[in-house]
Amino acid sequence: MPDKHTVTVGEALAIFLENCGVKAAFGVISIHNMPILDALNQRGRIRFVPARGEAGAANMADACARTTGGLGVCLTSTGNAAGAMVEALTAGTPLLHITGQIETPYLDQDLAYIHEAPDQLSMLRAISKTAFRVRSAETAVGVFKQAVRAALSAPAGPVSIEIPIDIQARRIPLPADLAPLPLIAAVPSEAALDALANRLAAARRPLLWLGGGARGAGDAVRRLLRLGFGVVSSTQGRGIVPEDDERSLGAYNLQAPVEAFYQSCDAMLVVGSRLRGNETLKYELKLPRPLYRVDADPEAEGRGYASDSFVCGDAALTLDGLANRLEGRMRVDPALPADLWRARQSAAETLLDGLGPYRQLVDTLQARIGRDFNWVRDVTVSNSTWGNRQLRLFTPTAGVHALGGGIGQGLAMSIGAAIGAAAHGSGRKTLGLAGDGGFILNLGELATAAQEQADLVMILMNDQGYGVIKNIQDAQYGGRRCYVDLHTPDYAQLCASLRLQHRKVSRLEDLDTALTAALEQRGPFLLEIDMLSIGRFKSVFAGPPTNKQE
Repeated sequence: MPDKHTVTVGEALAIFLENCGVKAAFGVISIHNMPILDALNQRGRIRFVPARGEAGAANMADACARTTGGLGVCLTSTGNAAGAMVEALTAGTPLLHITGQIETPYLDQDLAYIHEAPDQLSMLRAISKTAFRVRSAETAVGVFKQAVRAALSAPAGPVSIEIPIDIQARRIPLPADLAPLPLIAAVPSEAALDALANRLAAARRPLLWLGGGARGAGDAVRRLLRLGFGVVSSTQGRGIVPEDDERSLGAYNLQAPVEAFYQSCDAMLVVGSRLRGNETLKYELKLPRPLYRVDADPEAEGRGYASDSFVCGDAALTLDGLANRLEGRMRVDPALPADLWRARQSAAETLLDGLGPYRQLVDTLQARIGRDFNWVRDVTVSNSTWGNRQLRLFTPTAGVHALGGGIGQGLAMSIGAAIGAAAHGSGRKTLGLAGDGGFILNLGELATAAQEQADLVMILMNDQGYGVIKNIQDAQYGGRRCYVDLHTPDYAQLCASLRLQHRKVSRLEDLDTALTAALEQRGPFLLEIDMLSIGRFKSVFAGPPTNKQE
């Protein structure tokens, strides 16, 4: 009979995750992770969502972390969801990926032992911020503490832990300390702050570019706004400043009117952003000079664009330090906010005009959704045109997008965001956006949404094909189309079989009624937009622009 003073490693780890504030975890149960999942079930404090595939589970955990601001947790068997982990790595998501492994005596011997993933640890290191193997029951909790601290400390990212099944099941004395370790913050140099503040104090038209690394620095950003700075954000930095604030360009960061406005600015401070290629016209976008950068990752200096000054430090600590030094010193051009807003309005109007009939969809969504919601998008034409920019966001945890560019992750991410909202009691409705080509890749997760009664409205833009590939073939291959037409399910029948609410919109005059019904419904709702009936976009999107002429 088990000693009441001992616990399995699996139970000790479950208690530790509870102490980390984890409310929900995602995964697929397997013979190689049962001790941990049995402990989660027995304790009943963390909601476990059984996904239909490990890739979907990792996407769910990723989106849960992004929309709650906490730690995402995914449990897989041996092997892993590599593509979903690369997405989390690209996004800098604090995600703990726990994967099982075969029994310790048979590891690393090339025995073709069932479920062994040869050299799994090397693979995990390639797709994670860092990766660990638990080598004994006695060190398991310490390894998990180290891993969680690494995942959450800036620059955040997914961390993997490989733990053999025999170690998970072993009994150990209940550890006295199951609290997480303090996070490691990159403290900026006082001298570097002094030097950068002196340079910024001379600027008359300063602009902040906010990336995902600045999401925890909202208070410090607002201090700089009050000093006169304007703001633009990357896709990942949306909502740090509410996107109806007239001092913000939102994510209109590369349009021609905005690039022209940049040339009227005399300083740009980039905070926590990689200045990704598809948001800078492959690094040819003319950004203001001098260009200063702040990042917790010292390797960000000079990446993509040469830096005129660089401060290595946590975003909040660094911006607060700069605000302390700049108060009372800034003499910002009073025309800057109006000039910024005109550039944004010009860019937005051009975008909206190019949507043709789908402008009504965007306007209706904005009018109906309010200010507190999750906006989760797959890679699809609709997101690349308007989803990444025009549906306004008001909080830094509201937006989730597949930054790595892989299609098919939006449904799972929407489920993760909805579960996170439920587990943390935020009351947020989740809106998801996907094209039919990507949606069908992980269609099995629709059953997960139904089973878990995830509170989400999935907007399916259905043109029965790979729309953006068709446009690229028209533009670059003389209209020779191949492999782009897709056999598409009857989603009304599919949803009925899953006992999941569905409505198809084939006429724009029916949109408002359908959307109202979808938003009022609790649980999952598939809102299918029949693009073949409604028509085409006015402007053709044929992939991300690569230079300012496109």
